[in-house]
Amino acid sequence: MNERHETGQALAELGIVELPRLVDNLPDELHAAFDRLYHVSETTGEIDPPEHMHRWIERYFGSVETVLHQRVVKITNRFTLDATLFNDLRSRRPLEARIPVDLADEIAKTAPDPFCEPLHNTPADTFGRIEGEYSLTASNIAKYDGFHGVVIFREHDPLAFTGEIVQDAINVSRQWIDRCHELDPEAIYPFFMWNCLWKSGASIPHGHAQISLSKGMHYGKIEQLRRSVRDYAERYGASYFGDLFSVYEALGLGRQIGNVRVMANLTPLKEKEILLVADSVNDELSVMIYRVLRCLIEDLNTSSFNLAIWEPPITETDEDWRDVPVMVRIVDRGDPLNRTSDFGAMELYAASVVSSDPFRVAETLWPAVDY
Repeated sequence: MNERHETGQALAELGIVELPRLVDNLPDELHAAFDRLYHVSETTGEIDPPEHMHRWIERYFGSVETVLHQRVVKITNRFTLDATLFNDLRSRRPLEARIPVDLADEIAKTAPDPFCEPLHNTPADTFGRIEGEYSLTASNIAKYDGFHGVVIFREHDPLAFTGEIVQDAINVSRQWIDRCHELDPEAIYPFFMWNCLWKSGASIPHGHAQISLSKGMHYGKIEQLRRSVRDYAERYGASYFGDLFSVYEALGLGRQIGNVRVMANLTPLKEKEILLVADSVNDELSVMIYRVLRCLIEDLNTSSFNLAIWEPPITETDEDWRDVPVMVRIVDRGDPLNRTSDFGAMELYAASVVSSDPFRVAETLWPAVDY
């Protein structure tokens, strides 16, 4: 481990509510880069619970004193306007809506489904199917874009994927993109997403991902990122992702592993969001995606997740995509057997509210993905 990693880890022991103090300890150049990228504010929420509540509070939060003065940190990315509010006490809230069944049993009950026999129960694209060793494509029967496909895993259990399955699914998706582009050269904006289990929005539990290839303009959130990167370069004459990673690395939240930059997001959309940044979608990135997912599942208690691959168009355009790399976003979506949704009005219309500390996520992540 190099000296910067050791320094970052030492700072990170304090955690997200101490972020202002952590930033103050950064070298001047990195402190300035952080301030260009992020706005941070902190406040204290105070309550006066009746004595009748004390035993209930002690049961869930440890002590009454713990909840009397609560520190809340709000972090906003000044360019993308991603914003997250952190209060670790929220992770201890009582959630009484869990369905009293075993997840493995519930997954087993969903077989067979249409994806178990995809050649008989799913439509093909007009050009046919792309088949790999562990996956094959189908045409999505209810499309959200002109080219919209499904990559179906041959393995039914959505959590039993291997590194080979992940790599095969991504390779099959690349071949599908190439085939669609051959049919329509104006279709140049690719998008890969993987929704795992019900909380993620997956309508069928069987392991699968989705792919699309759009035209005219990229999807709104990816276009917003492109404009943010351009605006940052124009304003500061610097690389947005270069400065972003330097700040994350200095704080102990980012590491470069091979050619992939791995970051525990400071403004996660929801719990335990991890970002991967690479120059292209390749086998090295597929391996890192697998390692991160296995860490989330095996070490961070994730069972339902969303994964998306954001990337520039596959051909040249009039738009400025310089300094926009491939970015993978992976986020935990909570217990799939809990009826309580992790998304509410705050997430939809204001800012994300998150209980998982990015510093603790990084602490667990590095032993699982570093080599």
